[in-house]
Amino acid sequence: MAKVPARGRPVFSRVYAKYAGPALEKAGVSEHRRRLVAGLSGEVIEIGAGNGLNFPFYPPAVSRLLAVEPEPRLRALAGRRADGMVVRTEVVDGTAERLPAPDASFDAAVVSLALCSVADPAAALAEVHRVLRPGGRLHFFEHVRADSPRMRTVQRLLDATVWPPLCGGCHTGRDTLGSIRAAGFDVTELDRFRFPDTAVPTPAATHILGTAVRPPGAAR
Repeated sequence: MAKVPARGRPVFSRVYAKYAGPALEKAGVSEHRRRLVAGLSGEVIEIGAGNGLNFPFYPPAVSRLLAVEPEPRLRALAGRRADGMVVRTEVVDGTAERLPAPDASFDAAVVSLALCSVADPAAALAEVHRVLRPGGRLHFFEHVRADSPRMRTVQRLLDATVWPPLCGGCHTGRDTLGSIRAAGFDVTELDRFRFPDTAVPTPAATHILGTAVRPPGAAR
């Protein structure tokens, strides 16, 4: 389940903060959050920061973190969490499709359980590409389209009907890896796995975690 990428979803934001987030932690998502931000340094932007659950895992080599979150309640929770962080963290209002940052202003970007929910993934990734410096890295952790044809059918049915309205705009079956590549990034590391690894797979269980680079010669 994703963090809310759109404004004004107070019911879902409360459900996510109180129930969905803790459920992910209980299932062991902290290890994936730690892997997601490992090795980061310099100036970093996180897109769709939600209530700031990634913040404690950022390494001290990060000199500045700009956390972008459009949903007011989650943004307020993230702001309170940021106050206790070692890494200098600023939480701001903004959408993935229009990041509040100049061109080529960050060494790295982080997106975590958010691209499933943004209104326009291509536009969001184009914005990430824009704000990264040449050679900058994108670190991603997302649930994506399943490997099984049968589960893909289930995902298509859910995404066309009940899942997005119930889950804050989330889509279970997006080809996020293809979108990252189409945005001009070179994928350098990739791990594909099921989370949570339950006996009966869920529609949102297929995840990818990895890094991609904005090529040094890529135009903005």
